[in-house]
Amino acid sequence: MQRTIRIGTRDSELALWQAKKVQRMLRELAFQTEIIPIKSVGDVVLNKPIYELEVTGVFTKNLDIALLNNDIDIAVHSMKDVPTVLPEGIIQAAVLKRANYNDILVLKDTEEFFAQKEAVIATGSLRRTAQWLDRYPTHTLVDLRGNVNTRLKKLSDNNWDGAIFAAAGLERIGKRPKGAVNLSWMIPAPAQGAIMIAALSEDEEIKEACLQLNDQNTEICTTIEREFLNRLEGGCTAPIGAFAFIDEVHSEINFKGVLLSRDGKKKIQVQKKVPLGRHKYLAKDCANYIIDKGGRQLIFEDMDAEKKISVFSTKKLSEAQIKLFHNDIASESSDFIKIRFNRIPSKTINKKIENVVITSKNGAEAILNNFTKDELNFDHIYCVGRRTKKFIEQKIGAVSHVERNAQKLAEYLSKALEGSEATYFCSNLRLDTLPKILSKNGCKVNEVEAYQTMYSPAEVSEKVNGVMFYSPSTVQSYIQKNSVEKVAFCIGESTAKEARKHFDVVKVAKVPTVESVIEQVNLYYA
Repeated sequence: MQRTIRIGTRDSELALWQAKKVQRMLRELAFQTEIIPIKSVGDVVLNKPIYELEVTGVFTKNLDIALLNNDIDIAVHSMKDVPTVLPEGIIQAAVLKRANYNDILVLKDTEEFFAQKEAVIATGSLRRTAQWLDRYPTHTLVDLRGNVNTRLKKLSDNNWDGAIFAAAGLERIGKRPKGAVNLSWMIPAPAQGAIMIAALSEDEEIKEACLQLNDQNTEICTTIEREFLNRLEGGCTAPIGAFAFIDEVHSEINFKGVLLSRDGKKKIQVQKKVPLGRHKYLAKDCANYIIDKGGRQLIFEDMDAEKKISVFSTKKLSEAQIKLFHNDIASESSDFIKIRFNRIPSKTINKKIENVVITSKNGAEAILNNFTKDELNFDHIYCVGRRTKKFIEQKIGAVSHVERNAQKLAEYLSKALEGSEATYFCSNLRLDTLPKILSKNGCKVNEVEAYQTMYSPAEVSEKVNGVMFYSPSTVQSYIQKNSVEKVAFCIGESTAKEARKHFDVVKVAKVPTVESVIEQVNLYYA
């Protein structure tokens, strides 16, 4: 008996229209289907702007949960509402051919207000607000939330001059007013006008079915737009527009992107075209252009204006880690250390090595960059950190002993390996704590410089209250360009020891993890 594909969707008129479109397409391919409506946070909470809800994916979260709970087989979304990083276990299974990507202005009466200094325009979008104020700085923007029908009614009931909508949303349900003005100058939201189907990564049968609905050109363009958004770390908290289209005549991809301050007073734009097939780095290059022109500072200024505390991480944080901060703490991050693996001579591992010491995951990765697991012949492996231990045991072999930091490991090994020999895979920048203690206790240490640690500091705003550090090297990198009149939050005692040379206030995480450092930040500013 053929499987019935359960289609999850929000229960608004537009969302149901989109789900029914997917249903029709699947039925044309002879699949059995049923539609299961699910309410979203964005549909329930209508008294706040989206960016104030403090939820990633306000319109998609409940559908994600339904997917992961196997209550539905696929979820149908307006692609512009989907976070750029999907939850673990969920994948983008298909993107339908894009509809009208433009924004439109639905008028209350006439267009006469365009010639006037004062006007009131409604929208719930930061991007639309910022672009409108950039063009019409004397106008007043008011918040507008709800589904399409709710927003149209609010426009009718209020003394506004107009409201901004996505053209595709109104056109799909046949409610675009005749006098609506096409805002061709406004750069749309990434993936606006596209419908995305999400599915479980392990469900091969569903993935195969959805693949038949995928439009390759739309997939290429929306992927570029969403990568641009992701690299700027915008989501729903920054006014970012992005649009890519394929010029089939010249076989090239055209891209334009914009980042603005929320008040529309500052704007950074980028436009670029590349040959089709050579677009792998298009989003990255355009995002880097925005960043180099001061994009990160622009985002951070807006965040800082509405949040009481700001912290900076000297290691790039994941989206999941950023969510761990309290709501009144703004965070920004950048990698202040870059790693380059060295070539390790094969003679280093030609014979069995009885005792191996690895004090970071970088050391383990450097070994594997040179040799396969089968080429390694280690009797005993000693390491620092639970995550390093987990990585080593997954990729190399069993760990004999693990400690929280290099000093504690050295103290343990000085007794366990007294009079023996150890091979230490390390960086060019390292503390000499471990080899010193071992040598002092009669243990010979063979140091193998497996990787290079290079400083990559960025200038941090003076408004930042605290800085998060993960190694002595990140401290050394930071002080090359920045003030030390801040609170230093450190992952461990070795890092804290280096930080105390420069900072007056130093806090140490309870356990050596990024999450524990974030917890220390939350506790300090509680």
